Amino acid sequence: MSRIIVLGAGLCGLSTALLLSRDGHQVTVLERDPAEPPPAEEWVRWQRSGVNQFRLPHILLPRWRDLMDRELPDVLDRLEAVGGLRINLLDLLPAAQRGPWQAGDERFTTVTARRSVLEGVLASIAAGAAGIRIRRGVTVTGLLTDDQTSDVRIPRVSGVLAEGGRTFRADLVVDCCGRRSPLSAWLSAAGARHPAEERADCGFVYFSRDFRTRTGSLPQGRTGVLQRHESMSILTVPTDNGTWSIVLIASSRDRAMRALRDPARWDAALARYPLAAHWRDGEPGPGVDVMAGIEDRHRDLVVDGNPVATGIVAVGDSWACTNPSLGRGATIGLLHAVGLRDVLRDTGTADHDKLARRFHEWTATVVEPMYRATLWYDRHRLAELDADAAGTPYRTDDVRWAFSLAVSAAAGADPEIARAHQSLASLLATPDEIVARPGLAEKVMRLGGGSPRYPLPGPARPELLAAISA
Repeated sequence: MSRIIVLGAGLCGLSTALLLSRDGHQVTVLERDPAEPPPAEEWVRWQRSGVNQFRLPHILLPRWRDLMDRELPDVLDRLEAVGGLRINLLDLLPAAQRGPWQAGDERFTTVTARRSVLEGVLASIAAGAAGIRIRRGVTVTGLLTDDQTSDVRIPRVSGVLAEGGRTFRADLVVDCCGRRSPLSAWLSAAGARHPAEERADCGFVYFSRDFRTRTGSLPQGRTGVLQRHESMSILTVPTDNGTWSIVLIASSRDRAMRALRDPARWDAALARYPLAAHWRDGEPGPGVDVMAGIEDRHRDLVVDGNPVATGIVAVGDSWACTNPSLGRGATIGLLHAVGLRDVLRDTGTADHDKLARRFHEWTATVVEPMYRATLWYDRHRLAELDADAAGTPYRTDDVRWAFSLAVSAAAGADPEIARAHQSLASLLATPDEIVARPGLAEKVMRLGGGSPRYPLPGPARPELLAAISA
């Protein structure tokens, strides 16, 4: 049993705390935001100023649901009890596209909810869990280090400093502070080498609106939850208690799209997309929520083969984060937390150097490929959107991008490819696994290789601009 501090009481932090406490560790969760979670019926009004995407929809992928079923099933039980929606993403496709139900299609099932509801469930379970103590209103300002370390170039973290001169000591500190984590600055201030970092503005802007059913049922799906169109993508996310969200996603460099901040112009744009317009048929929430300035960032705590510090690890978005429109953050964060739990089973916190190296190796092998694949998609999609704004077709020599577009197009014509496409989107399979299936790559290129640049019905850019400028 170890004393572990988890920084951040968000989705990743609370999931990590639950996993570690159920393995016998004593866990203290430190959260900067002071507000305690309100009663369950008021979760949707919960304010979390420390989480800039708190009000934006979160896609909970089938891979996340599968992990939760195996690791934290009581969270799913509680989530459904308060109105979380159990839904099969394959069922959102038209019957003609997905074909008859097949054995194994249950793998595409997930449970969805608004971020505030999901975090409220996790917080309520963690608050009553043995071995977890949650301290809210604690602003961490730096790291405590052990002066007894054998290598002064690699400090051993032994806790954290907080405002008011408070100190919290632990055998391991787990940074789950998310996208805004100041971990690199803390490490530098503690005398550690700076982590290896890659960072850049992800380049996307998100215009989101929430809706509530008027009829007691959700709109029927006519294609997948993420639609790729000229000049924008559209994300339709069913959530809990008869609610859903719609997000219009554009390049932050496309000035014309900034008009989507206005609800009337947002509505006018959505109305031009026949596979998404019917999602507007609900009671809308006030205004349009806008999020921009999100970074793509990757942080490596092992540099040139050596840890920059021991006694501390970064999990989820604190380690790496990217464009949230693919909905992979919650899934990768939970998988990362499970990996930390498993590494701790084999390597205790006392062997701090070995622990740092083992967790780095596990991360690089299991979750970093997911980050790299997401970043690859984002770079191509952003370049495509910028080309649309410039009025030129996007061209690339990357044959993987051409194959990706062919899979998406062919998914509308063949049930086998529809399942392959959904497996990729759900993080249940990798592109290499799809290509390895006998005859599938050939069928993908035959059915989707010659498709239009944007096969889903929707307006060309001049018609879209006319709609939002009217």
